[in-house]
Amino acid sequence: MKIVTYNVNGLRPRIAQFGSLLKLLNSLDADIICVQETKLRRQELTADLVMAEGYESFFSCTRTSEKGRTGYSGVATFCRVKSAFSSDEVALPVAAEEGFTGLLEIGKGEMAAAAEGLEEFSKDELLKVDGEGRCIITDHGHFVLFNLYGPRAVCDDTERIEFKLKFFKILQKRWESLLFQGRRIFVVGDLNIAPTSLDRCGAEPEFENNQREAYTCWPQNTGAEEFNYGSRIDHILCAGSCLHQEQDLQSHNFVTCHVKECDILTQYKRWKPGNSLRWKGGQSIKLEGSDHAPVYTNLLEIPSVFQHSTPSLSARYIPMVRGLQQTLVSVLMKRQTAEQVNSDGDIIKESCSERERSSSDHCSTPGVPSGNSCSSSSQNFEVLSSKTNEHSNGFPMEDTCNTLVTLGGQRTKTMCGSEPKKKAKRSSQLSLRSFFQKSSIPSNGVGNGTDTSINQIDVPDSNHLSNETPIPENQSGSPKQCELNSSASIEDQDEVDVCSLEKEKNNFALMEWQRLQQVMQNSIPLCKGHREPCVARVVRKRGANFGRRFYVCARAEGPASNPEANCNYFKWAASKPRQK
Repeated sequence: MKIVTYNVNGLRPRIAQFGSLLKLLNSLDADIICVQETKLRRQELTADLVMAEGYESFFSCTRTSEKGRTGYSGVATFCRVKSAFSSDEVALPVAAEEGFTGLLEIGKGEMAAAAEGLEEFSKDELLKVDGEGRCIITDHGHFVLFNLYGPRAVCDDTERIEFKLKFFKILQKRWESLLFQGRRIFVVGDLNIAPTSLDRCGAEPEFENNQREAYTCWPQNTGAEEFNYGSRIDHILCAGSCLHQEQDLQSHNFVTCHVKECDILTQYKRWKPGNSLRWKGGQSIKLEGSDHAPVYTNLLEIPSVFQHSTPSLSARYIPMVRGLQQTLVSVLMKRQTAEQVNSDGDIIKESCSERERSSSDHCSTPGVPSGNSCSSSSQNFEVLSSKTNEHSNGFPMEDTCNTLVTLGGQRTKTMCGSEPKKKAKRSSQLSLRSFFQKSSIPSNGVGNGTDTSINQIDVPDSNHLSNETPIPENQSGSPKQCELNSSASIEDQDEVDVCSLEKEKNNFALMEWQRLQQVMQNSIPLCKGHREPCVARVVRKRGANFGRRFYVCARAEGPASNPEANCNYFKWAASKPRQK
C-alpha cells in the first residue's frame, strides 16, 4: 500500500499542468493521495476538480471570512478504490471527518460535540483553529490518517505564532486520545515545521552521517531549487503497534513491521538539471509545478477490512457535484409554470394574428387589389409604418406595413406582420474615413432606399414624379459618378496620411521607451560578489517600508560556501514610497 502527501500550491494549476485530475492522480500512482493548499472554496468544488474515475475524494475548505484567508489553504484526500460500495479495501475509509476538533459539520449536517480530550478548550477556540480548512481525517480501519496543512508563522507575527501553537496543541491532545484507545495513527502533510537543523539548509556538522539535503520545499522567488537550498517541512509520521498477533510484541511497532520505505519524489521538482541558470537567461523561463515535492511511503502486510461503503463526507455527495435533490412540490410547481408559459404564448400568438389582420385592413388602399394591400401606384418611395406593443412576456412586438414602389409605378410589394423589435445598438466611434464619405442621397428629394415615416413627409404629386426622366446610375460621365470618384481619391490620400502619421507616432514611442530602458539599466547597481546587474524587488510586508523598492543579487539563493550562489548583496532604491 502506497501513501503520498503533496502540497500542490493550488489544485487548479496542477490539474491544468497534467491535463486532468485523473492524470495528476495516476502520475503519483498511490492508493491514498493527500494534497494540501488546494486553494478552493466550498462553492468552487465542481466535478472536474474533485471527481476522478476510480477515486473517492474528501475535501476540507476554509470557512473563515478573515481578510486574506478566504479561498486559502484547503486539503483533500483521494483514495484509489475498485468500488465505493460494499468494498473491503483498506484505501476506502470506513469513516471521515472534516477538521480535527469534532465541531464541524459531519455527514448530514448535524453539529457534533467536541472530540474526546479537548475539554480544556472553549468552543470558540476550537472553531477558530478548525475554520481554515487545514485537516481531513479518514479512518481506514487499521489506522487513522490525518491529512494536515500546518499554519505558517513568521518570527515577528505574534498572533499567528499563538495560532500555530494552539493548532498543534489541540492536535496533540487528539492524537494522544486516539493512541490511548489503542488506535494507530498516520500524520501526513505540509506541517510547516522543520523539526531539527537537519531539516534546514545549513545543517550542523554533527549531522554528517545522516541523510542531508533531502528537502521538500524551496522559496519560489529566490530560485533556491537550483542549488537545492530549501527545507524539509513535508512529513509522514506514524505511531502505534503493529498488526501482528504474536504474544511478545515488545520489539514490534508499526514502523519496523510495516513500513517498507519512505522517500521524496524529486522528479516533481520544478527546476530540472539542464535548465538555464537564472543569471544566464533563465529568469524568463516559467517553471511549472509546485514549490513542494511529494513525499511517499510504502506499507507492507496490510490486510483487508470488513465490507463497507464510502462515508457521507465523500465529494460525490457535494451538491455542486451531485446536484440538489428535488421535492415533489418543486417538480409540480415547475410543471405548472411551464403550462402557464405555454398558455401565455398561445394568447400572444392570437393577439399578433388579430393585429396582422387589422393592420392589413387599415393599410389597404381603395382601388388596389387585395393581393397588393398597403400599396399605392402614385408613391415612388418606401414607406415604413410601425407601432410597438409590449406583451406580458417582456418582448416588444412591432406591427409593420412596408410599401415598396419602383420608378414608373411598376408592381409593388407589401409586407405586413409582427416581428420582434431588435434592441437598438449604441453608435460606435466614427472612423477617420467616415468624415470623407459623401452621401449618395440626392439633396432635392427622397431617393431610393430611404425609410421615412408616412406621418413625417409630404407625399409628392404622382404626376410630377412620372414626368421626370430617370438618370441611369451606370452612366460613366454622370455628375454623381464623378463625385464618387473624387471622394474615393480623397479617401485614399487621407488613408496614406493617417498611416504615415501613425507610423511616425509608433517610431517615436519606441525610441522613447528604449531611452527609458537605457536610463533604468544605467541606474541598476552591480552586486559586489559577481559585478552583475541586480534585480529590483518591492517590499510587500506591511510596515514602514511597505512598497519601497530595493536591489538584490540576481543569482539563485544557495549556501554561502558556493561562489556561484547569491552573494547576499542588498541596496535600497533612492526613492521612498509616498505616505498615504
